[in-house]
Formats: sequence, C-alpha cells, structure tokens
Amino acid sequence: MRRLRGYLSSMAGRLFLILLLGMLAAAVVATLLANARRRQDFERQEMARTADRLQGYVELLDGAPQELRAKLLDLGGPGVRPAPADAQGHGGDADFAALLAARGGLLAQARVEHAGYRHCAPRLPDFLPPPGARHAAAGERDGDEEAGLLPPACRLVSLRLHDGTPLRLGLESPPVVRDSLSPVDPLFLSLLAVAMALLAYAVSRIASAPLKGLSGAAAALGRDLQREPVPVEGPTEVRNAAMAFNAMQQRLQRHLGERTQMLAAITHDLQTPLTRLRLRLENVPDEALRERLVADLAAMQALIREGLELARSAESSEQPLALDLDSLLESVVADAADGGGDAVFEQGCGAVLMLRPLATHRLFSNLVDNALKYGGSARVAATRRDGRVVVSVRDRGPGLPPDQLEAVLDPFVRLETSRSRQTGGAGLGLTIARALAEKDGAVLGLHNRPEGGLEARVEWAAAPAA
Repeated sequence: MRRLRGYLSSMAGRLFLILLLGMLAAAVVATLLANARRRQDFERQEMARTADRLQGYVELLDGAPQELRAKLLDLGGPGVRPAPADAQGHGGDADFAALLAARGGLLAQARVEHAGYRHCAPRLPDFLPPPGARHAAAGERDGDEEAGLLPPACRLVSLRLHDGTPLRLGLESPPVVRDSLSPVDPLFLSLLAVAMALLAYAVSRIASAPLKGLSGAAAALGRDLQREPVPVEGPTEVRNAAMAFNAMQQRLQRHLGERTQMLAAITHDLQTPLTRLRLRLENVPDEALRERLVADLAAMQALIREGLELARSAESSEQPLALDLDSLLESVVADAADGGGDAVFEQGCGAVLMLRPLATHRLFSNLVDNALKYGGSARVAATRRDGRVVVSVRDRGPGLPPDQLEAVLDPFVRLETSRSRQTGGAGLGLTIARALAEKDGAVLGLHNRPEGGLEARVEWAAAPAA
C-alpha cells in the first residue's frame, strides 16, 4: 500500500490516473451516445417499415373497386385494420405524421394519434401478443425494453382516399427484439478498463521518463559538476530543457573554474609579500611580539591554503577507480599513528568501491586529523548495513552542542570552546570533507556518542561497488 501511495504521488502516477479516468469516462460517454444513436436509428427504421405497410395497404384500397375494397377492409392488412368506431386517441404522433407527410400522396394529410393497444389487437385470440408484451399506450415502456424488446405500439391514422372515402385505421407496430448490448456490461467495462490502464501506464511512463532523467541529472550534478552533459533528444520541450540544463552546467563550471583560478592567483601572488613579511618579522627585537605576529601570519597562510583546497575539492576531475576501502583506511590510520596520534583501525568490511583515491584519502585524513586534534584519539571502523557501506571515525572529546552538529560543517565555522585558532584550524576541514564525500555520492554526518565523544559517519546509501 505504501508503494502504491508513493507511485500515485509521483508524476507518472498522477498522469496514469488522469489518463485512465479521462479515457474511461470518454469511452463510456461515447459508447452511451453511440448506443442512443443506434437505438434512434433502429426505431426510425421500424417506423419506416410500419409506414411502408400502411402506404401499401392504403394504395391497395384506393385502387380497388368498392366490392373488393369492402373485403380488403374486412380482412385488413399486415398490422393494419379498420379501427373500432369507439376508438379514441390520446395525443398526436408528430414524428410519424411528419414521416407520412414526407411521402406525399394519400398520406400527406393523414392525422396520426397514439391509441391503446386493444384498438390494434387482432380479432382472433391466437394472434394476440403475449400478456407481457401488451402495453396500454405506444409511449409506455417497461423492463422488456431494457432487455432488448421494442414494445408494440398502436396508432390511429385518419385520412381520405382519392374518391373522398374517409378511413380510420388502426396501425400496429409489433414488438421487436433488438440488440441488447449495454455499455454498462461488467465484462465490457472490465476489458475496456484493462486496455486503457495498460495504455495509460505506458503513456505515463513515457511522459515522465524525461523528467525523471532530468531529476537524476540534477542530483548527479550536485555531486559532480564535471559529469557528462544530458543527451539532447526527445520531443521539442524535452530537448529545450536538456539544452537549458547543459547551458546551466557550463555556466557553473565556468564560474567555479574562474573562482578557483582567482583563488590560486591570489594565493600565488600573496606568497611573495608574505615571505618578505615573515623575514622582516624575524628582525623584530621584542620576542613576544615577534611570536604573536608570526602566529598570525601562519594563520593567514593556512586560511588561504585551505580556501584554495576547498575550491579544488569541488572542481576536481579525478576519475573513480576500484578501491579497497579497508586498505585505504589502514593507510590513513597508519600515517596518523606514525605522526604520534592515538589512531586505531578497529574493523574492516571488505568493500571494494568505485572511488577517487586521492579525494577519498583526503576525506578520511581530514576526519582523522579532526578527531585527533579536538578529541585526542581516533577510532576508525568500516561496516555494512542493509547493503550500505558506513565508515565511522570516533573520538573521546567533549562532542558538540546538538544545535551545532550541522552548522560546524559550513565554511569558516569554528566553535571557540574547543576549536580555537591555537589549534591551527581555519574552519574549512569539515567543509572540505563534506564536499569530497558528496562528490562520491556519500553523506557525511556528525553524531554525539552516548558514552561521550563525537562520531563522524560517512555513508554510501547505495554503495558504488566496483
């Protein structure tokens, strides 16, 4: 049920519902209209056949001698016979009168009225219609009509022959069984719904595929600005969106390249005056003042250097390779231990992932250095959890206030209680680590440990296995 709700909340699901309901409603309405038109045509044809019988009988009477005419009137015709003297109509039949008028001749001036079926009933009981088919008036309908039976009708037709003889005839339209196919038939609706559901599903998938592709490209662009451009293909609107997306990517690449180039130029140009300044500071006679000035100068150099590293981390074009994660973590921990730090690699997971070696090494080096610098120790472990690969770097420090766990990942954020300038930090180490992790599709998060200390956790939601 949750998957169904998720699908129906997506663009493809909404298109599917709109198309399915719209096409089903349109098909049912069209079928109802077609069925109504078919019934009208059927009744019109029955009316025309009834008019043919009447016209043939009247023309036969008009051309017959008086003696033969009397016999013909006594016998009647197919569905036509003289009406009883007491026959009373109850409303004119304008449609049938118009049909007779259009034929001209003797029928042009005929007057037509609806009448009870008893005025048209044959004299012999054997010819009576079944009791269920009798109707008091031609306009009445019952359940037989719904079952496909066009009920009998009786009309009183008054006219004059060419010699002036008046006639009043009872004209019977017998019951007729017609096609009873209904658009609300369950089997019909089921087949129609299944066919339209398949069509709507296919159309919704086709229509939403370009949007899904652009969404995936946008997510990938956030991780790797140097990714391949989106293919320009498909309908005009999709091609225009792809071209706009690629143009945006090019502008971002150009902007980031200009920023990195500017930072590199500034760093390079500052090296010479900073070096001269350092040499001149050595000549300051006050030793305490000289040390403070040299420390400030070192902080400036570190800030410039780490700012350049941050820019380069987002622009790096290093290609991913099959990387043994455990070996890389062991190497990072060994380097930290050789430098005198309390660093231990506790557990490996045996994962081989497609990662950028230099960037990944820099990522975990930053995290281990951060743990050693502000927590006094670093414990590194790699595990697999539900198909995911998780690397944790834990320390024994004071941790962080809960409201600062996210803020400390932003550039130039330093918590003075534990991350002061005396430690040499510029507030960019964790920011660089997060940028490196995101570029390889990982998520970096900080968590306070219940037993004390901070845990930096790098997690690949869908591990890019080699």
